[in-house]
Parts: sequence; C-alpha cells; structure tokens
Amino acid sequence: MKIKLTFWRVVFLVIMALGLYSTYVRYLHGLGAVSNMTDQFPWGFWIGFDCLCGVMLAAGGFCMVGAVYLFNVESLHSVVRPAVLTAFLGYLLFIVGLLFDLGRPWFIWHQLIYMNPHSVMFEVGFCVMTYTAVLFFEFLPNVFERLHLKTPIKWIHKVYPVLIVLGILLSTLHQSSLGSLYLIMPSKLHPFWYSPALPFFFFGSAVAVGLAMTIFESTQSAKALGRHLELSVLVRLGGALLVALWVNALLRFEDYLHRGLLRQILQPSYEAYFLWLELALSFVIPITLLSFKKVRLSPNWLYLASVISLFGFITNRLNVSLIGFETYVGHHYLPKWTEFSVTLMIVAMGFALFRVAVQYLPIFPKDDLVKQRATTVRSTMPIAAPVLEHAGD
Repeated sequence: MKIKLTFWRVVFLVIMALGLYSTYVRYLHGLGAVSNMTDQFPWGFWIGFDCLCGVMLAAGGFCMVGAVYLFNVESLHSVVRPAVLTAFLGYLLFIVGLLFDLGRPWFIWHQLIYMNPHSVMFEVGFCVMTYTAVLFFEFLPNVFERLHLKTPIKWIHKVYPVLIVLGILLSTLHQSSLGSLYLIMPSKLHPFWYSPALPFFFFGSAVAVGLAMTIFESTQSAKALGRHLELSVLVRLGGALLVALWVNALLRFEDYLHRGLLRQILQPSYEAYFLWLELALSFVIPITLLSFKKVRLSPNWLYLASVISLFGFITNRLNVSLIGFETYVGHHYLPKWTEFSVTLMIVAMGFALFRVAVQYLPIFPKDDLVKQRATTVRSTMPIAAPVLEHAGD
C-alpha cells in the first residue's frame, strides 16, 4: 500500500525526528543537557505543560462518563467513547512525559513499594497509575468488539459500574491533588496564583476543560474523518461549558476579593500581564461568546470558544508552574528548544494514536445506533454500563 506524503505527515516526521534526537540527548547526557531546569527552578516546562496541562486536558473522560452514567444525560452517549480514548491516551502520554522529567525514571516503580501515604506526590502518582488502569479497562471493549470477542465484552459489562465509580473518584482526587502540590510553597509562589483554594481551582478548571476538549475533539474528528457532526450534542456541551466557566470565574473572583488582591491585580506588572492574559482567555472572551445564543448554536463559534478557553486554562497551569515562581527565583525561565521538541513529539504521538484508534476501532457509534443505546441504558440500570452494540454483529 502506497502512503501519500502530505504536508502534515512531513511535519509529523520532522517533529518526531527532533523529539527522538532530544530523547537521545536527555538519556545519554542527563537533564542538564536538554533543559534549562536548575536547583532553583527544578520544575520546568515538562511539569507545567506535559504533566499539569496533560492531566487537565484528559479530563473529558471522567466528565463524560460521569454525565452519562451517573447523571443519566443520555444525549451525550455518542461522545463517551472518544472522551475515554482521549483520556486514556492523555494519561499514557502524561506518564511518558514524566519519564523525561524524572532524574532517574527507572525508579518510578519505587513509590509502589516504598509508600508514603502522607505525601501528596504519592497520592497523585498512585491515583494516576490506578486511573490509567481503569481507563485501560474502559477502553478494552473497543478492542474486543473489533476482534468480535463476545465473552470478554460480557465480563467488562458486568464490572463497568465499578469502573465508572472508581474512575470518577480517582480523577477527582488527583485533579485536585495537583493543586495541593503547590500548597506547601506559600513563600515561593506569587500571590496571584497561590491560594488555599488551589485544589478546588484545579478540579473546577479540569471540569471546564473536559467539556471544552470534548467539543474540540468532536469537531476535529468530524472534519478529519468526514463524520456527521452532532450539533445537538455540541449545543448541550456549550451550555454546560458556559456554566462551568462562570463557576470557575466566580470562585477566582471571590478568592481575590477575600485575599485583598483586586487592587494589586489592576496595577501593571510582569505577573499582572500574564494574569490578564490568563483571565481573558479562560473567562472573559469565552464567557462573552457563549452568552450569545447564536454562538451556542453554531459549530464554528462553539469550536472557537472552546479552543480559546483551552488556551486560557493552559496559560493558568503554566502561570502556576513557571511564571509564579520567577519572582522568588530571581530570573526568568525560558525552556530550551529540546524541551519544546519533546513536548511536541508527545503531542504529535497523541494525535497520531487517536487517529489510528478511531480508524480501526469502533470508537464512534453508528448514527442509527445512538438512540438505541440511550433507550437501552434508560431501561437497564441506575449506573449504566455502555451498551456494546457491535457485540452481536
């Protein structure tokens, strides 16, 4: 079979080549040769983007699973499997990114042996590993259906309610615990981003990003694969995203008001510029757009609003992990090109694996079976397992 060499495939190959070179340098010469991290700035771009943003961007899995199987929002059934796939790939690539950032990544398994239940870092690592395992089992039915294996599908079907509850619990714990990591740094992290409410902010933003990512991936997959775009689903998600953004914005405003920072925020400064950018992208622009009914009913405008909000919350994570520490450290942190190349490689791998999965596995349901799935779920169980419609084909 002849493979056509398109522009984006060339870009992908270039990104992979540069990333593999950086990988070679990192593991042959160590972190110092491939990054600008120092003893004063030990958590750099890989923690800020690959880890904090990576976990946040994978939040669509627990959001959609919770909405459909706990709150019985039947109209969102068609986006559950793509959301679970995105979450599964996101966590796998998060682990890959962590293997670059750790000084001696071959000892990562030690936390399972030398447990420290009082450590927030241990809680994050343990929840990430166990939730990745849960996502693996939630994803398995796609493979079994592709191979026409009916018996394993029945087994997964029986334990699916347990997987749903366990997955939502683990996601809630570690999404908020990522914020808890920074609670021990009140004298290092700038007041604009340090707050006792950081765990709540991290969890709340993960919910908003999960909704925005579902809109993003649904639109992109429809364009790339020529699928029918379900406007009713996007409209439902857009309304939920507007509510989630308002909740996050009000929580942030109340926190700044309570800590007496509103006047300081309005004064121009290096940190204030980044905060203004974050707030504009996270809240002001997307909330303004989504407040208009015309925007919420338009796929293109919904896509634009979701992308802007995604960039906003990514800016927030980078502000917390990088910009917020620069005042304490006393110098600016600028990642090396090799740090960027590794991150681009990981992101490119995520897009490529997603495309391969949706091309060869029944990730997206047939349009004429979506309604049938919703009807079956309503009549079966309070916490419904997905109807594996292809099992009887």
